[in-house]
Amino acid sequence: MAFFIATQFASAQTEDVKLAVDLRVIKNEYNGDYGNAFFDFTKQMYPAGGLAIGYYLNPSFNLGLQTSFGSYGYHESNLNYFRGRKLDMSLYTQYKFNNGYILKKDSRFYPFISVGLGFATYGVNSSIDKSNSNLTLDPTIIVKGVDVILPVGAGLKYQFSDRFAIQYQYLYNFTSSDVHDQNKSGGVVNHFFGTSAHPAYKPGNDAYGQQIFSLIFTIGKLKDLDKDGIADKYDKCLGTPLNVKVDENGCPIDTDGDGVADYLDKWPNTPTGVLVDLSGCPLDTDGDGIADYLDKCNNTPSGVKVDDAGCAIDTDGDGVADYLDKCPNTPSGVQVDANGCTLDSDGDGVVDSLDKCPNSRKGAIVDANGCEKDTDGDGVVDYLDKCPGTPAKAYGKVDVNGCPLDSDGDGIADYQDNCPTIAGNASNNGCPEVKKEVKALFKKALQGIRFETGKANIKPASFNLLNEIANSLILNPTYLIEVQGHTDNVGNDDYNLRLSIERAASVRSYLISKGVSETKITSQGYGESKPVASNNTSTGKTINRRVEFVVTFEK
Repeated sequence: MAFFIATQFASAQTEDVKLAVDLRVIKNEYNGDYGNAFFDFTKQMYPAGGLAIGYYLNPSFNLGLQTSFGSYGYHESNLNYFRGRKLDMSLYTQYKFNNGYILKKDSRFYPFISVGLGFATYGVNSSIDKSNSNLTLDPTIIVKGVDVILPVGAGLKYQFSDRFAIQYQYLYNFTSSDVHDQNKSGGVVNHFFGTSAHPAYKPGNDAYGQQIFSLIFTIGKLKDLDKDGIADKYDKCLGTPLNVKVDENGCPIDTDGDGVADYLDKWPNTPTGVLVDLSGCPLDTDGDGIADYLDKCNNTPSGVKVDDAGCAIDTDGDGVADYLDKCPNTPSGVQVDANGCTLDSDGDGVVDSLDKCPNSRKGAIVDANGCEKDTDGDGVVDYLDKCPGTPAKAYGKVDVNGCPLDSDGDGIADYQDNCPTIAGNASNNGCPEVKKEVKALFKKALQGIRFETGKANIKPASFNLLNEIANSLILNPTYLIEVQGHTDNVGNDDYNLRLSIERAASVRSYLISKGVSETKITSQGYGESKPVASNNTSTGKTINRRVEFVVTFEK
């Protein structure tokens, strides 16, 4: 299998080379009244030689003429046998499976089936005494005569090259008579592969099989219409002019790989990847004498002097070529306009090439970089800044006059106000004080929220208190609440931390279910990490088992 699959290329017999000669070595195998020798290698061998001429019709069919000559007979026992010689000839048609429908046309290995029509003639071996007057009555000798034969077969072919192949084929030959073995009792029933038992008979003609091993040689010359030495079936460039050198694919050689064959190329050493014209010469789109692949300025107007890179000469290096430059002696590094003259767009005395703020207001005081001065760095230039001493903390939080913003109007500037959108007190960093009644509820909640032992389930006795807290939070929408869960030190740390997290989350979920916006409330558990009393007493442990509400305000 590895041998047949190893390579897959074209077979030899094609529409270009249609004729093949098939030299054959054959084993003749009898099937008739004496027995069955099909695929039987234990009895006497009856070899023959053969020849076939095959002709390619189309990808699916071949037509041919085949003949063989050699010994023929059967040896069941020393008392039950016959022998002689046989010549047969037939026309055949062959169906090929590598026709592009079943297997690839270029497959080296392919199966086939065949059917034919011909004749077989039988005679006596020359070694037999021809003087015996009872020759034709001797049951060991073949009866002379002619049969019409119908050969049907199948085989496998492997194409080593365009000129040589090997093949195995088995032909089963139906015959028109039952006389040549001197026994007319009938053909063999159910005995295709043969047995040691004597066969059963029924009326029918004798038949014979042939195991054929072939060497096949293709005759003819592949078409080469352009006479470049590469057959058309392999030629990827059909129509190459006569005497032009070609590569193994039949294409004209292109040494420099520029797409123009050597026989047309006037510049045969073009560097790889360079665009060329139809003559193989590097393109020079702008006609300045510098090929495009070297030209860094390939749109130079006609007649303009260029440097080695194909760019118009710019003597003062200001980026404006001499042929356009109205100020040809501009100092190096100075920004110029389209005419090559120095720019100072905002008229602040700093040329644009050095000006980091080229759009300064006319008459504004600028620094060495051409930028309007902002002494306190608050983003408002000095000549507009009514609060020129704004501290750095206020950057980004000043009005158009450069003064610190106070968004909530509580007299505390935003940059100092922890609650810049809610009026508050300076003592509370700009935030309002939490209402006394809310503080009282939160204090009551420290010990007033109870859970089932070791669980996060809230006991119903705590629902009234939680409902009051929910109503207070709804009435004070500026509050941002963190529900904090705490435990005593009974149990391990991981257990206590998980329990505190779950209890705080349980309280948060309850408050949300009562109408508190979930964006206004978060929860966090701290386990036993933040005790407010000693865990050495039962009272201290009770105090440490608590839920706290920590209030901040919206920013």
